[in-house]
Amino acid sequence: MTELKFHWFLPTNGGDGRQIVGGGHGTPADVGARAASVAYLGQIARSAEQLGFEAALTPTGAWCEDAWITTAMLSSVSARLKFLVAFRPGLTSPYLAAQMAGTFQNLSGGRLLLNVVTGGESHEQRMYGDFLDKDARYQRTGEFLEIIRALWSGKPVDVEGTHFQLADAVLTQIPDPLPRVYFGGSSPAALDVAARHVDVYLTWGEPPAAVAEKVRRVRELAERQGRTLAFGLRVHTIARDTAEEAWAEADRLLSGISEDQIRQVQAGLRRSESEGQRRMLALNGGTKDGLEIHPNLWAGVGLVRGGAGTALVGDHQQVADLIEQYVEAGISEFVLSGYPHLEEAYRFGEGVLPELSRRGLWQHPAPVRQAAPAVPFGAAPLAEKSVTR
Repeated sequence: MTELKFHWFLPTNGGDGRQIVGGGHGTPADVGARAASVAYLGQIARSAEQLGFEAALTPTGAWCEDAWITTAMLSSVSARLKFLVAFRPGLTSPYLAAQMAGTFQNLSGGRLLLNVVTGGESHEQRMYGDFLDKDARYQRTGEFLEIIRALWSGKPVDVEGTHFQLADAVLTQIPDPLPRVYFGGSSPAALDVAARHVDVYLTWGEPPAAVAEKVRRVRELAERQGRTLAFGLRVHTIARDTAEEAWAEADRLLSGISEDQIRQVQAGLRRSESEGQRRMLALNGGTKDGLEIHPNLWAGVGLVRGGAGTALVGDHQQVADLIEQYVEAGISEFVLSGYPHLEEAYRFGEGVLPELSRRGLWQHPAPVRQAAPAVPFGAAPLAEKSVTR
C-alpha cells in the first residue's frame, strides 16, 4: 500500500474565516473573523489529530505569528499531532536553531517537523535585517542545513563558511528522532538545495503533469547526490458530498472577492522574486474567469492569497481521484487547508480520508479501538419477575 500522509494548516496569517483570508508573500494580510488565538488554533489542532492528519503546517513571515512560539504553546493542548514549523535560515544562527529543534522535539515527544523557507521577497527579508539577494539566500540555506545536520550528530563542529563561522560547537540537545526537513522552491538554486539537503520536497498545487515534471527534475538531481527524497503537495481543499455543493462553495468564496482586492493583491504578488509565486499567478491570470485549470483543480484562492493558490474541488470521490493523479506523479504527502480551517478539516477528514482508506491508500496514524460492549454490573443473571394479574 502507498503510505500517504496528510497534514493540515494552522491559520496564523491573519486568522481564519468563512472567506479567503488573503495577503502574504510580501503583501499585507487580511484579518479574518476568527483571531489566531491559542483557544481557536487548539480547536483546529485537536480536530486534525482526531481526524487522522499527521501534522499541521504553521507558516512564517512578517504577516503571521511566530511559528516556533505558536506551536510550542499548542503542543501542550494536543496529544499526537506533529507540527511542521516553518522558519527562515539565517535569521537564527545554526547552533541556536539546532538547539531549539532539539528542545522542541525532546519536550514534545517527537512531534517536530521542519519546513525551511529561504524567503522570496527581498523587501520582507530586509525587515528582518537580511540584505542578501535571492541566490545568496539559497547558498546560505544550503550551508545552514549542512551545519544543522552536523550538529545533530553530537560531534564537535568547526566551520569557516561563506555565511557562518562556528568554533568547537558541540550540541547537547540532540533531537530524538531527528526531525524530517521539508523544503519548497521552484528556481534552479532551490532545486539544488532540495537535492542536496532535504527529506521532503514540497510544491504548490499545479496540474498533475506539471507536478510530475518537477518531481522528475528534483529526483534526478537528488540521485546525482546519491540521495532519495519524498515529495509533498501544498494545496487547499473544498470537498463536499456532491460536486454541485463543492462548486457552489467555490463560487461563494469567489463572490466574496472584489475586483479591487484582486488588483491590489496581484500587483503586490507580481513584485515577488519567488518562481513558485510567478507560476501561481500564471495559473489564475488575475481574473475570475477560467479558474478550473484541470478537472477539479481550481485556481481561485491565488487571486488574493500569496503562496499556495489552488484547491481540490469536488465530491469526495472526485477529490480522491485527483489525489490519486498526484500520487501517480510521485506525491506521497499532502499539506492541506480550507476556509474555515476547522470546518474544512472535518469535511476532508470525514469525507475524503475514509474514501482513500477504502481504496487502500491511507490509514489513520492512531486508529481508535472500538470499546467492548459494556457488561451489566455484577454480570449475574437477572431473576425472573413474577407477574400478578
